[in-house]
Amino acid sequence: MGRDLELRAATEEDLEWIHELRHRVYAQELGQHAPDPTGSLRDGLDGENVYLVAARGTARIGFVSLTPPWLGRYALEKYLTRDELPLLTEDDLFEVRILTVEPRWRSTAAAPLLMYAALRWIAARGGRRVAAMGRAELLDMYLAAGLRPVGRTVRSGALTFEVLAADVSELTKLTMDRYRTTLARLGSEVDWRLDAAFAPRPDGCEHGGASFSAIGTDFRSLHRRHQVVAADVLDAWFPPAPGVRAALTEDPAWAARTSPPTGAEGLLAQIATARALPTKTLTVGAGSSDLIFRAFGQWLTPESRVLLADPGYGEYAHVTERVIGCRVDRFRLRRDDGWRIDPARLSAAVEHGRYDLVVVVNPNNPTGRHMPATELRSVIAAAPARTRWWIDEAYLGYVGLTESLADLAATDPRVAVCTSLSKMYGLSGLRAAYMVTEPTIAAQLRRWTPPWPVSLPAQLAAVAALRDPAYYSDCWHRTHAMRGQLAADLAGLDETLVVEEAVANFLTVTLPADGPSAAQLVNECRRHDVYLRDLSPLSSEYQGRTVRIAVKDTTENARIVAACRAALDALRPRESVPATGSAR
Repeated sequence: MGRDLELRAATEEDLEWIHELRHRVYAQELGQHAPDPTGSLRDGLDGENVYLVAARGTARIGFVSLTPPWLGRYALEKYLTRDELPLLTEDDLFEVRILTVEPRWRSTAAAPLLMYAALRWIAARGGRRVAAMGRAELLDMYLAAGLRPVGRTVRSGALTFEVLAADVSELTKLTMDRYRTTLARLGSEVDWRLDAAFAPRPDGCEHGGASFSAIGTDFRSLHRRHQVVAADVLDAWFPPAPGVRAALTEDPAWAARTSPPTGAEGLLAQIATARALPTKTLTVGAGSSDLIFRAFGQWLTPESRVLLADPGYGEYAHVTERVIGCRVDRFRLRRDDGWRIDPARLSAAVEHGRYDLVVVVNPNNPTGRHMPATELRSVIAAAPARTRWWIDEAYLGYVGLTESLADLAATDPRVAVCTSLSKMYGLSGLRAAYMVTEPTIAAQLRRWTPPWPVSLPAQLAAVAALRDPAYYSDCWHRTHAMRGQLAADLAGLDETLVVEEAVANFLTVTLPADGPSAAQLVNECRRHDVYLRDLSPLSSEYQGRTVRIAVKDTTENARIVAACRAALDALRPRESVPATGSAR
């Protein structure tokens, strides 16, 4: 179709054409609706839904409409109640509708590309399920795309529609498996102007750390590390303790060429001393992800049922859903509730005993909220005996180590506590973490732990870090003051921004519904070598409008504020229809 095929969000100038084309197709051509004297066709969702447009030069080719879940209603509800179609009650359901192409372009790739654009837009905003009404005569096209009938048929005017649905992850996998070569070609031919990436990440798991694209993953431009503000990943703003730096610099050649203690015995002993835990309850790994993959791979199967907080750290959904294939439910955290985990609601969610594993990140990433240890202990104590609990305490130092459930994990076979030494101790580049479980379980995990699980430099650094609690306590205390100042400075940029501090080494900023999307803010800040994290893919609760920002040192925090100010100025005023939809 040529390199000038453009895919973008609709602008105000597109709306008249959209309503006119809808009238030509659905009133005059197909007879779904009665012709209107105005020659225009609208419905009750206009002004709140999202339109994506395909164009070639100045000629508009086609469009598709999206209804995000935060609007609270769907076009399908004109035909079916939620009791008749329970699909409509799902939290992460996005509706795709009125895919429409100008007659002369219907034999081109316009319609498939609009469908693909809708899929990418939905995935970029945390969507997990898609619903659509497919015209009966076009059903084969929708089935080929991966949509499946749910057993409901709708009659509207002269048309019959089949109600269709699919999982976003399954649609994405099918699309990439079947059409990877075609999409690779189209990617270089299409002017993709959506705020969602054209193709998903190869591993399907979103992480921070995009700043390395500016520094260079081949490490040939390391001087750029001084120019880039990596606020998209939650590495510590402070350097490791003086003893850590001394241990790493005393004889780096020896540390690099020497095999470490096979079972990290010295590190285990230091953790046991620092945390007042029996060594036999400990398992170490090269970061918390190592322990997550190792433990979950042993404990879970595709038949396992898992409960995850949403929003929550994306690695857990990746491992349980995509790697192992578990049946995963979400425990919804709501902005209106301050993102807190309500203990009564959590107890009610697990009391039936269906779950094999419940994951609680405490403090939570990305919300930054902490559930008091007394509340969490009570919920666990009342939970069914068959349910295992995984407590991730990667950021607990910012609250206080006395809030740890490690002592419970050391004696209760239902509980595991995982603690990264990366984020709280300035050791992200070295990768070290430990897990606390009842001794029998710890012994089983150690049998599945390969020799030399943690490198010698990492063992040296972690031991030295744990020997200097006063240094890190001071750093954690200073983080709160720096986070408060950063929050105040960001809030001062625009009264419509919602800045939420929470308790850890980061904060979140939510943009107004009629403002730029989180992805647009992130991309604009990168022009200033400032990298923020778009939280949209993690959860639809963020509505495509929230970024997470790590607390950095004073100079870098000032650069973050300056970049956000410049980005907001560049993105204002906007010409597009709000890219995220707006709730009333």
